Amino acid sequence: MPYLIYGLNLPLEPALESLFCPAYFRIDVSNCSSLGFACEACRVFCNERRLDREYEIYKSTEQEACWQEDLDLPRKELLAAVASEVTVCTKCPLWKTRKNAVPGEGSARSKIMFVGEAPGHSEDAQGRPFVGAAGKFLDELLSEIGAPRENVFITNVVKCRPPRNRAPKSSEVQTCTPYLDRQTRILEPKLIATLGNYATAYVFSKAKLPFSGIALVHGKPHVATILSMKVIVFPMFHPATVLYNPKYKTVLRQNFQSLKDEVERALHSRKI
Repeated sequence: MPYLIYGLNLPLEPALESLFCPAYFRIDVSNCSSLGFACEACRVFCNERRLDREYEIYKSTEQEACWQEDLDLPRKELLAAVASEVTVCTKCPLWKTRKNAVPGEGSARSKIMFVGEAPGHSEDAQGRPFVGAAGKFLDELLSEIGAPRENVFITNVVKCRPPRNRAPKSSEVQTCTPYLDRQTRILEPKLIATLGNYATAYVFSKAKLPFSGIALVHGKPHVATILSMKVIVFPMFHPATVLYNPKYKTVLRQNFQSLKDEVERALHSRKI
């Protein structure tokens, strides 16, 4: 349905103005709460008619930050609801030994999602993902490719720390991953970067891709369908690998540069 947008001083092109006519449904966008809806209507309307230039003009106005945040609110609220459930979850025995569950964090607007294995000691203490030594290296890698952690979303397959940092049991993965699936559906990522064997094994299983170990698939993009969404899965070694074998620093840096290249290609082709 076409929309007439009023209440804003927008430099709309004549081609767009002629399409938004008074005979159609009107939306008052003079306040922020309805502005996001109106801009989404404009985006859909322009995209349907391939008015890319007109939409870019609309999007670049001074109201951009306001409507971007407004459109983001429902997604933030949904992620917060999942996080609230995770923090009090008692569905598997890990809740008995945890200090804090670790739901995940980052931008609700990001189309890039990083999935690790499980929280460690520092993560358990703070309730945040990747804040220990491996997390510091992850931050360094993200910084090198121009993607600070606040601009992506970071989470784990298992949300509570296994005792003594042991590997997650299959029953724990099975019990906890519905939370990850819900986060994935909410975020609708275009690229999922998996960190390590457990994260890659789970995401590959959802994508119905064969998996024989991270050493064979790291640094290679895989186009897949997960939860009825087309995504690029990009597996990499877990940053903690570097703590035990420093030679993997070079490999991970190469993987992250390849990830950056893949994101840029996807953006250029409008896949993200």
